[in-house]
Amino acid sequence: MRVVIQRVSEASVKIDEKLKSQIKNGLLILLGISEIDTFEDVQWLCSKVINLRVFNDPLKVMNLSLKDVNADILLISQFTLYASTKKGNRPSYIKAAKPDIAIPLYEAFISLLQNELNKPIQTGVFGADMKVSLTNDGPVTIIIDSKNRE
Repeated sequence: MRVVIQRVSEASVKIDEKLKSQIKNGLLILLGISEIDTFEDVQWLCSKVINLRVFNDPLKVMNLSLKDVNADILLISQFTLYASTKKGNRPSYIKAAKPDIAIPLYEAFISLLQNELNKPIQTGVFGADMKVSLTNDGPVTIIIDSKNRE
């Protein structure tokens, strides 16, 4: 499981020109799920995201977590995070999980985040053609892969 996390001052997602979700201060998370991911990956990555200290303290040091600042999350599914570009110029997505594997893990990720943060998580729609807008704050962008834990 891979995430690209961006600290944002605002972010939104539109589907068919209609606003689906938006947040102000928080994290835009692009989530990619591979064919070998499990619920253990969901648990580990959710914990990492929730406790990641990427928000500024009063001294302008990134020392506070999502929970500390009561920030929001906009979570977008993104199978292209598993693009392989080793051969040729057309990316291959063979390592990305098919919907029968990915959707339950995506839904578990949302559910676990909501339970841990005790608030709703804003999302896109799995598999939809989405238009994501954001204002990256910092800029802060972090990539985490659940298979690179050590």
